[in-house]
Amino acid sequence: MNLDRVEKIAEAVLYEGYMLYPYRPSSVKNQQRWNFGVLYPPSWCDRQSGSDRSGTTTECLVKTTSSTRLTVKVRFLQIVQRSVAKLHTPVVETPEGEVPAMEIVDRLEVAGRVHHPWQEAVERQVTCDSLDPRAPLRSSLPFSFPQGTTFEYLRDDDGTTTGVIVRESQSLIGEVKIQSERSRGEVYKVTVEIQNLALPEPQPSHDSHGRDAVLLDCLVSAHTILGAEDGEFISLLDPPPDLKNQVANCKNVGTWPVLAGNGPTAVLSSPIILYDYPQIAPESAGNLFDSTEIDEILSLRILTLTDAEKREMRQSDDLTRGILERTENMPEEQFMKLHGVLRVLSPVKEKTQ
Repeated sequence: MNLDRVEKIAEAVLYEGYMLYPYRPSSVKNQQRWNFGVLYPPSWCDRQSGSDRSGTTTECLVKTTSSTRLTVKVRFLQIVQRSVAKLHTPVVETPEGEVPAMEIVDRLEVAGRVHHPWQEAVERQVTCDSLDPRAPLRSSLPFSFPQGTTFEYLRDDDGTTTGVIVRESQSLIGEVKIQSERSRGEVYKVTVEIQNLALPEPQPSHDSHGRDAVLLDCLVSAHTILGAEDGEFISLLDPPPDLKNQVANCKNVGTWPVLAGNGPTAVLSSPIILYDYPQIAPESAGNLFDSTEIDEILSLRILTLTDAEKREMRQSDDLTRGILERTENMPEEQFMKLHGVLRVLSPVKEKTQ
């Protein structure tokens, strides 16, 4: 069982919407992000009238043998708040274990680079493997990631420390529940639930800062990868006729499971609607974080940005800077591959009378 190909698709899902064209933090569309797969704290959901949820449920079918074993991977992003501060008094050497007096600012230029506050992301993963679906399964896996604060000191051209980037993350608490039950014959229904259990009580910061504050306590872009060794998953989009009733009994909440990889041995269950066996176009040079990934159009648009816009894009964070550098250095033949690609077409079936 090889999940590498599935994880490449999941990588695109994980960072969907991380930064949208024109790839600048000051752009209006990038002021409120993370529209896909956000699992909020239960206390937040209880106070909202919209569709915000604290958990997802994936249900799918797997055809088993006595040696079938499952791997379940739950992946999401944890948001890290990046603040920028100016030291009250510049120092040549920063004392270890001691934080100098500083003032949080909206903008700071050090050594020709402008630094802005931003919400970065850290990848998180919870994995369960060697699971026997015929047992049946009744597994519960709590997980937690601790609160943390780091400091990155900024030095001027002469080596003097004048500023600092402060990265703060809240503690995340959640749970993954995995269950299985016989559906029909050797076919079992597997259920994976992801639940955000953070913040049992509402926090004052949520009232004053709203969604931006609560995102630090969320599981963002949450999705599930299931792999089967010596087993086969059943397509929920195009099931065999004799299993249509069983497929109809699979209830998925906040997620959309499809077959993925090289065969029916893996499922990607994500908040984005996909067809079975989604693929990354071989012509694509890398993730552009934008819906539909229209590489040619987005790449050409990036090249038309002004010098000031490119500077802001370059200075936002490493992931966004990578898009700009990759696009600016793309060979002409690579651009030509992005234009006018035609996949193999399937003949249209004639409607029978």
